[in-house]
Amino acid sequence: MNSPKQARVKRLFDVLLGFFLFPFLLVPILSLVLMATLDTRQWGLFSQFRIGQFGRPFRIYKIRTLKQEVYRLGYLDASATALGKFLRRYRLDELPQLFNVLKGDMSFVGPRPDVAGFADALEGDDRIILKVKPGITGPATLKYKDEELILAQQSDPECYNRTIIWTDKVEINKIYVQNWSFSLDLQFILKSIKNTS
Repeated sequence: MNSPKQARVKRLFDVLLGFFLFPFLLVPILSLVLMATLDTRQWGLFSQFRIGQFGRPFRIYKIRTLKQEVYRLGYLDASATALGKFLRRYRLDELPQLFNVLKGDMSFVGPRPDVAGFADALEGDDRIILKVKPGITGPATLKYKDEELILAQQSDPECYNRTIIWTDKVEINKIYVQNWSFSLDLQFILKSIKNTS
């Protein structure tokens, strides 16, 4: 993404699609929050600070899927409920991020936002990733759609995430930012719908 005009086009698309989806997703989101509240016996809407555009932290929203607060890297923990595993498998826990898009914290397509210590620690050319808003989906998200399963198979998932997966995601997301186009975002959205159907 090389110009303010491209950024405005991307934001306009996010706003238009967000407002179009809002009336269709509001009831499902509220229903899932209620179900998660009953399932986990905690408030069903989970929020956590993540690193956004320009390295600024923002509060991301998700449906609660775990019985305990163990969202360190986001990989599936043993404390996830049966409902939580189902929601995470089909990414239904991320539906509340529609509000993040409408607020302007996120985009529908972009690098996935991580907790502090990842994107905000990037240096040099790698910081180009921070020029765009984080996304609900994107090229790295699609490649690592089974990331939770991959990490669950590692003896040291945190080390594997930082040294293998994260470094690969950085390269993937750099290519995305450098070659951004409206049609490219549409392709990733369509691929994401296909992968969750």
